[in-house]
Amino acid sequence: MKIGRVAGTVVSTINSPVFDGRRLLLVDLLTATGEPAGGYVIAIDVVDAGPGETVLVLDEGNSARQVLEEPNGPVRAVVVGIVDELTIDGRRLL
Repeated sequence: MKIGRVAGTVVSTINSPVFDGRRLLLVDLLTATGEPAGGYVIAIDVVDAGPGETVLVLDEGNSARQVLEEPNGPVRAVVVGIVDELTIDGRRLL
C-alpha cells in the first residue's frame, strides 16, 4: 500500500465497462513522512475520498481487482482508505 493525497478526478467518456459508475482519482504519492514523492497514480475510489484528503492506495493490480471483484478488469490501483492520522516514532506527521 501507498499513501497519497487526492489531487483531483479523472473523467473518461470512453472506457472499459469496469469503470462504469466508478470515480477515478488522481492521487499524488507521498513519502512515509508525508512529503511529496514526485509521482502519481490514477486509482478507482471505493471510499468516497475528496480533493486534498490523504488516502491509502492499494497499488497492486491483482489485489486491486480483488477489492473490486473484477478478476479480469484492467485495474491497477484502488483508494481503499482515508487517513485520519499518520504517526511515526511517536511523532504525528499527518
